[in-house]
Amino acid sequence: MKEIVADANLIAFCGLYCGACRRYLLDKCPGCRENEKASWCGVRSCCLENNWNSCADCETVSNVSDCKKYNNFMARLFGFIFRSNRAACIALIKEKGYEDYARYMTENKLQSIKR
Repeated sequence: MKEIVADANLIAFCGLYCGACRRYLLDKCPGCRENEKASWCGVRSCCLENNWNSCADCETVSNVSDCKKYNNFMARLFGFIFRSNRAACIALIKEKGYEDYARYMTENKLQSIKR
C-alpha cells in the first residue's frame, strides 16, 4: 500500500484528494489526472478542455454549486452517500492554494472534506 503524501498533482479536478483515496493507495486507480478511462466525467472533461487544474480555476462560474457539470444528480447522490463536500474542497483550494490544500488533506488523511 502506498503512503499518503502531499502532492498537488493528486488533486482531482472536482477537488477530491486522490492521494488519500483507498483505491489510489492500493494501486487500483491512477488518480483522476491519469485515469483516461474517466472520459465519462464532465468535470474532468471541462477542466481538461479549459486547461484548468481544477474547478477552483474556473472563470465561468463563481460558485461551483451553480455549475451543472459539477453539481449534477449523480454528484449530489455520491456526496450524500459518502458525506463528501466537494464544494468545500474547491473553496479551500481557492483559499489556500494547491500546495497547501494537498498538505492539509495529507496531514488530516482526507480524500474529501466531510459534510
